[in-house]
This record gives sequence, C-alpha cells and structure tokens, in this order.
Amino acid sequence: MLKKKKTIIALSLIPQVLLVKLLSNYPEFVEQYYSNSVYPVISKVFRFTLGWMPFSFGDLIYTFAGIYAIRWFYKNRKRLRKDTKNWLVDVFAAVAIIYGAFHLFWGLNYHRLPLHKSLNLARDYTTEQLVHVTEALIKKSNTLHFEITKNDTIKADIPFSKGDIFKMVPAGYDNLKRSFPHLEYTPKSLKKSLYSLPLTYMGFSGYLNPLTNEAQVDGLIPVYKFPTTSAHEIAHQLGYAAENEANFIGFLATTSHDNIYFKYTGYTFALRFCLNEIYRRDEALYESIAISVNKGILKNYKEVRDFWDAHQNPAEPFFKLFYGNFLKANKQSKGMKSYNYVVALIVNYYENNSL
Repeated sequence: MLKKKKTIIALSLIPQVLLVKLLSNYPEFVEQYYSNSVYPVISKVFRFTLGWMPFSFGDLIYTFAGIYAIRWFYKNRKRLRKDTKNWLVDVFAAVAIIYGAFHLFWGLNYHRLPLHKSLNLARDYTTEQLVHVTEALIKKSNTLHFEITKNDTIKADIPFSKGDIFKMVPAGYDNLKRSFPHLEYTPKSLKKSLYSLPLTYMGFSGYLNPLTNEAQVDGLIPVYKFPTTSAHEIAHQLGYAAENEANFIGFLATTSHDNIYFKYTGYTFALRFCLNEIYRRDEALYESIAISVNKGILKNYKEVRDFWDAHQNPAEPFFKLFYGNFLKANKQSKGMKSYNYVVALIVNYYENNSL
C-alpha cells in the first residue's frame, strides 16, 4: 500500500509540471487568482506563524533536510543497483512533493503578469530617456548625500544597527501602500540568514525561503546595503518573484521611507543601475555623466565592491550559473542579467512621476 502511494506521488510530478507549464501561458489568470488571491493568504499565514521567531526556521529545515538526504542516499546506495525502480520512485516522490510545495507556496509568482504591464509602463526606453532620469537621480542622490555628510567627498555611514534596520524597513512599505495598496506588509518575517558566510562566498546578499516565506538577508554585507537588500527580499515575500521587479519595488520602498538614510540608499541604489546601463551603452557618455556624482557616493559603491571582491572564490561563478539557469527556467530569459532590467522600470516609471 505504501509503495502504491509513493508511486502515485512520484507520477504526480508529470501533471504538476504540465500544469505549471500551462499556467505560465496565462499570466493574467495567475495574477488574478493566485498572486492577488491565494498567495497573499498563504504568505500572511506563514509570516504570522514564523515571523516572531528570532532565527530562520527555514534555514533549520534546509539543514536537517540536507543531513537527511545525505544519510538517505548513503543508506540506500546499494538499492540503486538491486532495486532501481523503487529507489527512483522514492526519489521522484520526494521531488514531486518539493516541486508542488514550491509552486503552491510561492513559485507560481514567477508566472504572474509582468510588473510593467500591471503598472501600464512601457518596456523599452531611449538613451536620452535614460540620461534624463540618471541626471535626476544624480541630483537627488548628491543632495541627500550632502545633507548627511556635509562634505561631498566623504562616504555616508548608516548610523543604525542591522537589527534596527530590520525594524525600520516596513515603514517604507507603509508609506508606499498609500499608492500601491497591494504592497501592504504585515506581519513581518525578516531575518538574518544562518548561512550568511557561505551565502557571501556564493555571491548572494539575500534570498526568500519559498517553503516558509521567510525573507533572509546576508548578515555580513555592509550596513549601507541593508535597507535596499531587506526591501528587495520583502518584495519577493509580497509575491514579486522576478529579480528586476523586486529591485524596483525595493527602490520604491526605501525612497518612500521618511528616514533620510533609507532615501539615500534607495536613490543611490537606482543610480548605480542606471550608470551601469549608460556605461554598457556608451563609455564616453558614462564618463561625462559620472563625473558629476559626489565622490562620497562613489566611495559607498567602492565599499560594497571591495566587500564582494574580498570574498571572491573559484566556486562563485558556478553558483551564479546555477541560479541564472534557474531564473531562465522560470520565465526570466536573461537569467542573472535580468537584475539589470530594473532600469527599464525606473526610467519608464519616472517618465510619469517626479523623483
């Protein structure tokens, strides 16, 4: 009887994959009936149940699941030859359960309506539009930077602990929900990852656990990056799976915050993306524009760059290749490069809204 149940569960993987593939062709349906109906309830239940814990329950699940998997494969290594069929049934039954839970609890958000469509924004933009928005971002960033430092050559230091920043981040979403009610964020479930060190060497600053809906931030990254990274992971938590969309919403949440330091990290976050895109298009144009950025802002950028450079290792490209292929398998055709498409959202959003 148990073998029969396992076989049924294992075979359920096929219709699950086909169903997800089918739903991916109907983003309006996913948007209306999952992302804006079923998922918010699931997310709030998980956040209410686990958000109060001071540690990541999902990271503990990953730990015990990893230990169990290694132990299971070791104990059942001989079955692979002697009883291949049942061995495969056991493996695919586990895969089917994880695959189903992933898509039910969060993963279907990869197939929702693209944010630029739900916001009625254009997808493309000209270099002239990009330059116009970038110059506005430079002016805003420079002003905030000078208000903080009183010296345009000094990098801005965020005067809050990382724990304080976790407590403060939701306030930006409270302000943002006045314009976008669906971005209401309560209760919160934002935590430092128990795997911050390996996460750093993998080259990632945070992640959402799709099985527990906990937002995890790398506890080792510079404090300057904590507000935008936290806001980015909350955006994932609210159902925006695409990286470019989570970056855009994280930018809006930090710049909507009442605190000047949050505004500063948000505007300079967007500015960095826009400057990188100008550099990609025209290096000479980039040089002529970047010269007007306060040197202190560039020092904040260097602080982050130095942090990642200090943790580079031969394995990092493989982790990013794996994650890039994962993104491609979930409707983000540019893989890791899809992070840069936040520029299109920023530029076109500010065609209709002032900074």
